[in-house]
Amino acid sequence: MEIQIRPYQPEDTQAILDIINHNILHSTALYDYNIRTIEQQQTILEEKINKNFPVIIAELNEQVVGFGMYSEFRFREAYKFTVEHSVYVNENFHGKGIGKLLLQELITLAKNQKLHTMIAVIDAENQSSVEFHEKFGFKTVGIIKESGYKFDRWLDSVFMQLILE
Repeated sequence: MEIQIRPYQPEDTQAILDIINHNILHSTALYDYNIRTIEQQQTILEEKINKNFPVIIAELNEQVVGFGMYSEFRFREAYKFTVEHSVYVNENFHGKGIGKLLLQELITLAKNQKLHTMIAVIDAENQSSVEFHEKFGFKTVGIIKESGYKFDRWLDSVFMQLILE
């Protein structure tokens, strides 16, 4: 099993949309309520690329099995060296090291772009994601209590930070 990490191509949009919509419907990985359309997802991806932010794909046997990206953390000029990232893996391919490959590549890309800080915002119920990020050196720097509401309950957001060196 050889997983390839490569840049996003427009023909990857449907596979990305499938992963995103699965997470919207079945998890607290995204605090969205409504599934996205192909047009909405295409616009999101194009905006990131047009701002010189990467969108990368994990591919196995010519199938998109995951993706990662980062973009602005906040929109003020002083935050220009800080990005917030996302990594998603198709639910049928968890535990195969795909997320690890994606996050490592995002960290490398961020360093190459001379960025200083990466931020992860993770639902507090997702302890496996918190532990995953800790393996890469991310530290929990804050928890915002009851910052989201989904599936008829309040959700806490864990903010994790990696200083790139």
